[in-house]
Amino acid sequence: MNKDFSKGLLLTSLGSFWWGFIGVLYFQSISFIGHIELVVHRCLWTTIMLILTTSFFSKWNKFIHIISNKKKLFYLFISGLLIFINWAIWIYAVSTERIIDASFGYFIMPIISVLLGHLFFKEELNTKRIFSIILVCFSILILVFYNLKNLPWIGLVVAFSWAFYNLVRKKIDVDTEIGLLIESLFIFPFALVTFYLITKNGLNDFSLSNIPLSLFIILAGPMTVIPLFLYVRGVELIGLGPTGMIFYITPTLQFILGYFYYNEEFSLLKFVSFIIIWIAVIIYLKDLYEKN
Repeated sequence: MNKDFSKGLLLTSLGSFWWGFIGVLYFQSISFIGHIELVVHRCLWTTIMLILTTSFFSKWNKFIHIISNKKKLFYLFISGLLIFINWAIWIYAVSTERIIDASFGYFIMPIISVLLGHLFFKEELNTKRIFSIILVCFSILILVFYNLKNLPWIGLVVAFSWAFYNLVRKKIDVDTEIGLLIESLFIFPFALVTFYLITKNGLNDFSLSNIPLSLFIILAGPMTVIPLFLYVRGVELIGLGPTGMIFYITPTLQFILGYFYYNEEFSLLKFVSFIIIWIAVIIYLKDLYEKN
């Protein structure tokens, strides 16, 4: 195993661990401020941190090059909306003790991405991947058919928003950090206006009168950017195949935290559905392993 591969393996593992464990603990611990204010601060401080990192790594030339392309700018606006939806729903899930539902979304997301890749980019589907897609669809139908009053909407929105986000980003192929900065800048004005309205109505927890809490809230930026940087750098070193397998650390840890630490409800119906999904994931990972 060469040094680059070892380093890439370490970085993607750290990024996945951060998303699945550290990120969940942080956002759940700060969720008492309310998911709306938390989403607002995640958007605001992520944007500010990305501006700082872009300056530190001297990437403004790339930024100017991308924003001068109207087509790429339009697609980044769409991907910005998608990532905002993903962040908002995930924070809502964490804040309302529905972490298991969010993990459901991240378990099925890579397999949905395979389907979208076939539909939009004509990527080849082999027998194993087709079977994985069928199993995922079957597990969703079980949850929908037998539990109409409690549709797994959180997991589905998390999965499809992230899968379509990846699809749009794949179409334009821009620098990951700069792309995220532009997406964040699209969201930034709306987040700023929302923060103003929250503050004006006295509903804000972020305040200069409580510096420790405010500093803790600001961490929403680093908590978003750091794992992304780790994961993306790992992808650059070892490729999408191995990192696609490592990614499953994230939903696995989210599931473990949701069930064992936060004692979230896990019905027999969900258990059956998750078993089917895990079988689909194993088949998908086996296919990835054989191809890499």
